[in-house]
Amino acid sequence: MHLLTLGLNHQTAPIDIRERASFGPDSVQQALTELVQSGDIREAAILSTCNRTEVYCGQEAVGQDHLVDWLARHSGLDAEQLSGIVYRHPDEEAVRHAFRVASGLDSMVLGEPQILGQMKEAFHTALRIGTTGKVLNNLFQRAFNVAKQVRTDTAIGKNAVSVAYIGVNLAKRVFTRLSDQNVLLIGAGETIELVARHLRQNRVRRILVANRSIERAQVLADEVNSEAITLSQIPDRLPEVDIVVTSTSSPLPILGKGVFEAALKKRKHRPMFVLDLAVPRDVEPEVNQLRDAYLYTVDDLKSLVEENRVLRQQAAAEAQNIIDLQVVKFMRWMRALDSVSMIRTYREGLDALKRHEMEKALRRLERGEDPGTVLEQFAQDLANKIAHRPSQVLRQAEIEGHSELIASARKLLDL
Repeated sequence: MHLLTLGLNHQTAPIDIRERASFGPDSVQQALTELVQSGDIREAAILSTCNRTEVYCGQEAVGQDHLVDWLARHSGLDAEQLSGIVYRHPDEEAVRHAFRVASGLDSMVLGEPQILGQMKEAFHTALRIGTTGKVLNNLFQRAFNVAKQVRTDTAIGKNAVSVAYIGVNLAKRVFTRLSDQNVLLIGAGETIELVARHLRQNRVRRILVANRSIERAQVLADEVNSEAITLSQIPDRLPEVDIVVTSTSSPLPILGKGVFEAALKKRKHRPMFVLDLAVPRDVEPEVNQLRDAYLYTVDDLKSLVEENRVLRQQAAAEAQNIIDLQVVKFMRWMRALDSVSMIRTYREGLDALKRHEMEKALRRLERGEDPGTVLEQFAQDLANKIAHRPSQVLRQAEIEGHSELIASARKLLDL
């Protein structure tokens, strides 16, 4: 059995290509069933996220051209174009890639943990459909164990590398208990969405979402169980909140010193934490002059992000050592699996040969021939036929100068 992983990700393909090559929950079952019925592919699983689409296969022969054609038919992309952007990882490379993906070493954000859950879901889907077997079952289970070991034995996940996560951690320094705080999020893009999720995980008391489009604000508000408001309502609602996080695409500041001054006065100067993640800035820098306002910008977070990125890269090197060792162990198991199949086939051949010679001997005994003579001939014929094929191969190896094969035969035959 051979392993093969074929795929594309954020490093090899732009988002429009990744979107077309992706598999939704409704299309995975049909795709997997089609794969295992298409030829020599015996096992298959599909991992499809916003950043990657990968097909993991267990197959009898090495080859992937038909896989590219299959993916081209699914995506509607040109097979030649697709062939130039997909990566192909056979056998040991496929194992190493699976372990790296599960551990977050192949992600856009180094060490991010979400991919492990997505990989588990992809495996369980294939397992439920029945397109995995001994090889892929073991590959994925070991990948999950490797990811767990990497998280336990290295600091790959302990140093945040997103401004959203670091910004929320900064808020914790100002307010000991985020669960007592009210939050205003301004904007409805990906950054604000990440901040909202981190805040919800920290169980903040209440979240307001403000956006120029109330409809977009409402979509995010519904996801995090909060209230949507318009930008024009911010001055009236600002005194209610303890934390403000803003990230819009406005070319000019949308919040000035005056609106915060008025809000702090109504709050009786209880502190406000203001995190401006926009470029250009959403909050006038003069807000930092207010005694009870703690304003941070993207530049304030960059040094922390870079420091943590370096620490994650160091942890990634340690993680790679763990992965390399586990790849060796898996490949030993794969080779042992192949030898078990080979030994079984060899023994089946010997059993067939034995039965054939036994039937000949029994017929001779039934004709009344001397049992001793029959037994001697049986043993002689059986020995000759067992030795025939190896003898032929060894003679040919000697003629062609295959010294390694001859040396292996000496070891195998204990000569």
